[in-house]
Amino acid sequence: MTRMLDLRTGVPVWEAYRAPRIPTQKLTRDVSCDVLVVGLGISGAMLVEALSAQGLAVIGVDRRGSMLGSTPATTALVQFEIDQPLSELSRKIGRSDAEQAWRRSRLAVTNLRDRIGELGIACDMTRTQSLYLAGNALDPGELRLEAEARASAGIRATYLTPAVLKAKFGIDRKGAILSQDNLALDPRKLTAGFLGKALERRARFYAPVEVAGLATGPTGVRAETQDGPVISTRQVVLATGYELLDIVPSDTHSVISTYAIATKPQKSALWPGAAFVWEASDPYLYMRATADGRVICGGEDEDFVDEAKRDSLLAAKTRTISTKLKNLFPQLDATAEFAWTGCFGTTTTGLPYIGELPGHPGIFAVQGYGGNGITFSQIASEIISTAIAGRDDADAKLFGFGRTGMVRKLVDAAGKLIA
Repeated sequence: MTRMLDLRTGVPVWEAYRAPRIPTQKLTRDVSCDVLVVGLGISGAMLVEALSAQGLAVIGVDRRGSMLGSTPATTALVQFEIDQPLSELSRKIGRSDAEQAWRRSRLAVTNLRDRIGELGIACDMTRTQSLYLAGNALDPGELRLEAEARASAGIRATYLTPAVLKAKFGIDRKGAILSQDNLALDPRKLTAGFLGKALERRARFYAPVEVAGLATGPTGVRAETQDGPVISTRQVVLATGYELLDIVPSDTHSVISTYAIATKPQKSALWPGAAFVWEASDPYLYMRATADGRVICGGEDEDFVDEAKRDSLLAAKTRTISTKLKNLFPQLDATAEFAWTGCFGTTTTGLPYIGELPGHPGIFAVQGYGGNGITFSQIASEIISTAIAGRDDADAKLFGFGRTGMVRKLVDAAGKLIA
């Protein structure tokens, strides 16, 4: 069981754009399938598409409905650049694993782009550069070292001096890393596209359905629902965002509140190339442009999950973000036409947990996406669909739940060294 949370408040910008409607059914009797996916947001959508593509009988359920949870709240900066800088992640989990996590993240963005194209999903997708600005978390010298670390891992990264940054992008900062081949898109259209493809393959979606309990047996998993009907399945995938079921480990998982705004369309005022922009700062700021020239800008994260407290700060956070956006790009009209707040889950390393739950055969879970939700959802769809097909993914252990003890040992060791 999980506590039902207030995932977001305000009006996300994506509600200004029409996305295809995804039909769901009422669950009125017991049903069976090969794989049950719990959660019909972005992550669940990628999973049901990947699993149905294997010819499996897939059922998706959601306690609210498709795309009614956190999906509309994402700002959809689909980056391979992990929230945790490569240099910092190397200190936490070791250089080899950190480099591989970054390389897998880069591959995931490429795979997602290709899959969207292959399926013909219309989601306003564009390839986009990214600028990572020097800030109070990484100064110019540390940013240079970060660029060198990425280059050593085979990841293209160009350090820009203040003069080049100002000349090329009109940004007055002490330096930046320029990256290539990230994606900008509409997350609701993307989610609807994946769900629609799964429906074409006879996947079944039921909502609202609350999974009240899971029991494993010799023939698979029995999913009991709050209203009575039972779903019998060989495997279950929990793609419930940060609303974790009790059986999912949460000792390295935490929830953060975040805020975002969107301006009116203003294509002529955008910075050159409309690259993603984000800061190596705490609190940090990030921004992107939509296909019609709106600027989405967010950040000002808070380390709590209290919904009432989170929502009470929305007006003040909106003003702060608008002011910061105006200071960075004076030519913009930084007035917020849309403003919203929501929460997301993160982990001690910044890497998600993806895989089969220890002690629960046949039950898989995904959690802790941080600011890379869509990228990590792609990785989750690859790793879990491979496991369910009976094959091994070379990076499964890197993201698996079994790594928890290793991470804790590294943290404890670091603490002893500091002490």
